[in-house]
Amino acid sequence: MTVQDQIVLLEQATHALREHGLVVTVREREDTLPPRRSCTWLRVSKDVCRIDYAAEVKRRLRHEGVGAVVKQLSYPGNADDPLPLLITDHVSPSLARRLREHHQHFADTVGNVYLEGHGLFIYVSGRKPADEKKRAAPAGKGYALARLKVLFALICDPGLTAAPARKIAAAADVPTGRLSAVLADFKEQGYLSSRDKRWRLNGSLRLLDDWAQGYALSLRGKTLGERYLAPTFDAWQEWSVRAAGLRWGGEAAAARLGCHPQPALLTLYGEALPPRLLIRQRLSPAGPVAYEQLVELRRPFWGKSLSVDGPLDTVSPALIYADLLATGNPRCLDAAQMIYRTRLERFFPSS
Repeated sequence: MTVQDQIVLLEQATHALREHGLVVTVREREDTLPPRRSCTWLRVSKDVCRIDYAAEVKRRLRHEGVGAVVKQLSYPGNADDPLPLLITDHVSPSLARRLREHHQHFADTVGNVYLEGHGLFIYVSGRKPADEKKRAAPAGKGYALARLKVLFALICDPGLTAAPARKIAAAADVPTGRLSAVLADFKEQGYLSSRDKRWRLNGSLRLLDDWAQGYALSLRGKTLGERYLAPTFDAWQEWSVRAAGLRWGGEAAAARLGCHPQPALLTLYGEALPPRLLIRQRLSPAGPVAYEQLVELRRPFWGKSLSVDGPLDTVSPALIYADLLATGNPRCLDAAQMIYRTRLERFFPSS
């Protein structure tokens, strides 16, 4: 999303807030605020009640991305710092409930809103966009997926920034023709910078969270292959997966790295589960309503030349982090934060 798109969306949401009888003041971030706060500062008030916010603009929020968004906006601050306010195009009733459960304040462009504190309370849900079909049109879908795949490749191998276009495209498994536009976008966003005539990745928590949210919204659903019931679920750590070309992801990977208790779902990344594993662990296809002792197979979305291997038979910590955030489960969100602190923070610092 370009800066201009963010401005338009913010203006629309601000107008919708004012239609509720609220006074909304917008200005640039004050110098006294922490550097991770948004550049846009809002004061929402009615009569003597008021709340100060740091606006965070996100487009097309979906259920799969709620965990990543809540985590991204819940960074610590001082007691008198502005609260993070999620600004988006539309929040459905079910999304509104989930955001409110997480105490995440939000406002969308059609008047759905949740604000609470300092004597002010407003909760509106159920309003729909005037033209939902137009809003849901998959414009630029191929580009969006290519952007996510290239960013993931650079996260796993930052040295690719100095590689020829063919090598980057092969690692990300994207057409070479899309690469120039994607890299130009990264430069505009500040994710890439030039030093001594060589490009480098500017690793940051915001970059990591940008990828994790986009992955949850647009790419993760495409990776899901088969689901199995596992009678030997509790003994999963004894399974031999590396020889079969498989790697643990999600909760299981976090548990392998000591960042999560016993997982409720086992995630494996690979092209297929070998017959030997299916027979030895007595795995059988799971129905759509099954939710216990489940194993899910997710297929790789990256090129064969890209290594995403993590420690202890896991995928890369960045993918583990994103899968945990995508669940929206509080236990998984805590595990994602631990993965970040122990495996990712030194490469993607918060400031």
